[in-house]
Amino acid sequence: MDQPLIEIENVVKCFGSNCVLNGVNLSIYRGQITSIIGQSGMGKSVLLKHIIGLLTPDSGQVLFEGKPLTEMKKHERKVLKRKFSYVFQDTALFDFLNVFENIALPLVENTAYGDKEIKDRVQKKLHQLDLFDIENKYPSQLSGGMKKRVALARALVTDPEIVLFDEPTTGLDPIRKTAVHSMISDYQKRFGFTGIIVSHEIPDVFFISQRIAMLNEGRICFEGTPEEIQQTADPVVRSYIQGLESPHDELTGVASQSLGQKRLIQEMFRLQHHDRPFSIVLLSVENLEDVDRIAGHVAGQTALRNFANFVKNNIYLTDICFRYDMSKIMVVLPDTDVDQAGMFCDKLSRNLDTDAIFDLSEQRRGLCFAVSAGIAQARGDSQIEAMLCDVEERQNIFWECRI
Repeated sequence: MDQPLIEIENVVKCFGSNCVLNGVNLSIYRGQITSIIGQSGMGKSVLLKHIIGLLTPDSGQVLFEGKPLTEMKKHERKVLKRKFSYVFQDTALFDFLNVFENIALPLVENTAYGDKEIKDRVQKKLHQLDLFDIENKYPSQLSGGMKKRVALARALVTDPEIVLFDEPTTGLDPIRKTAVHSMISDYQKRFGFTGIIVSHEIPDVFFISQRIAMLNEGRICFEGTPEEIQQTADPVVRSYIQGLESPHDELTGVASQSLGQKRLIQEMFRLQHHDRPFSIVLLSVENLEDVDRIAGHVAGQTALRNFANFVKNNIYLTDICFRYDMSKIMVVLPDTDVDQAGMFCDKLSRNLDTDAIFDLSEQRRGLCFAVSAGIAQARGDSQIEAMLCDVEERQNIFWECRI
């Protein structure tokens, strides 16, 4: 693996007798989203403030590209500061400034740009984030989701290398929570920044993160991929995740990823010990990012929820469908071979229509919604990991609509 962009080495921070950070070690890699999870009051936000340089550790050090922050000269720290941006829990928009002025604020305060350059940069960011016809509105005139987008536009207007998100979905309903996560993932791919998210939204952050770190009792007790944390045997980590995870996905209402994985294990046991075949179908919304871009992230996540519910309503009681990924639904079909699974997909294709997915009031011209399906049948010597790879490779478009 490449050298970390940011390294946190044995950082200790105490407030009086309360040691919030007690020997934290963590690596952040360039171009990835790293989510820091853990119980409330464990010091996640304090850790963010050390990364951005708002707090100095009592001992230990924070390094950027291998160089300790404490060894940087004043002008080096000033240059480094410009590479960071911060998205606060409550958006922190100024009520007395309109949208344009809120987004322009970091440029006004931290650069020597003239009025024309600032105007051009703000207009460019408004266009890139699909924020049209709102620059003269004030925060009180915006919805909660729109405020989050404006806050993100303000964070990105300086073209930062690193963006820190402190509980970015606090106070939002399930659709808007997922819309914000989708927005962060979408913009990270588009602009290439390194993202660091503090969150307790599990498993939602697993879908958009490349790495997960868990902070517990002042230390990082886990650091790895989303797949690795869900498979860990560490009792502290497992207890925390299982305590937060619902058996059902909050956005779609179908089974959660962890429950679906348990069902896969059960079906594999039945196959190997009782010779009971089963198949899996992976349904992927191929262009959800385009739906987000044209109709908005809320409309995109609503469409995903409606599609998941459509699938759930077309399976038998013995089947299970679950949220497999950000835009993927998996269906486990017991006692079913590959031909019968194909018939199931044909039934979905016949019954699926535009009205089942989109609220007519949310439609936009040029909108395309495409779904691909992959089918795999388990064999006696099958391994779940190989089966999942197989079903992803077999995906082809089986339904498409245009508005």
